[in-house]
Amino acid sequence: MEEAMREGPMREGEARRRHSRERDGASPEAAAGAGRSRTAPSTRALTRVAFTVTGLGLALTLGCSEPTSDSVASGGGDDIEVELCDGETSTRVPARAEYTREGGLAIASDLMAQWKRRNPDAEWVEAEREKHRIEPPADNTDLIGKTQGHTYSRITERHVKEWERELMQLVAEGSQIFHSPDALGSEIAVSCDMCHPDAANTHPETYPKFQTQIGRVALLRDMINWCIEHPVRGELLAADSAEMRALEAYITAQRKGETMQYGKH
Repeated sequence: MEEAMREGPMREGEARRRHSRERDGASPEAAAGAGRSRTAPSTRALTRVAFTVTGLGLALTLGCSEPTSDSVASGGGDDIEVELCDGETSTRVPARAEYTREGGLAIASDLMAQWKRRNPDAEWVEAEREKHRIEPPADNTDLIGKTQGHTYSRITERHVKEWERELMQLVAEGSQIFHSPDALGSEIAVSCDMCHPDAANTHPETYPKFQTQIGRVALLRDMINWCIEHPVRGELLAADSAEMRALEAYITAQRKGETMQYGKH
């Protein structure tokens, strides 16, 4: 009796499962075969990993591609395609290549070399430094590993490189404007460097101070605009414009090491 009671629900459950399979159009044998044929997900479903090339902020996307005929023939497995975020630059490496930092750097170097060939103006900061002398910023490497108030829990090498990169871009932009009549909007083809080579004799360390030609106490940006308006015959810049900030950064950078003496004539 107990055995019959146990078998009854089991038969009913099997009948319900069979009815469900038949209703869906699959026989018990086909369903069992389908279950056995399941395999692991394809390598194409591997998670795509994003990482950044330090110094240029270019995202790279790592993904697995379909096996190539060469890799299948050699038994090497799938190749891995590494693609830059521009959607055009890519390189391929063997999936079974040894996982080392040197190998990663070689991949990144190959990608960046391709990208630079396609974007010759990408190194404009270095190009500007080659054309015109620009004082380097202060060296902050001694801060690595230390803390700085509530802003940084711990300063890293990446922080220091980011500070320098962002600063040098602003200073180099100021140098470009300083040396370009077109960027200054000059009507007579005059640029700042024609009177102040490498920002000489600008003395940003002496501002604020009273300027007779302006008739009041002037900040450095006030004097920059006076020069743009008169000798350069260009377009006045808004005090908070990107161009004014860049000019102030460049002029100040060129006086690196000078003692602040505001009001000095």
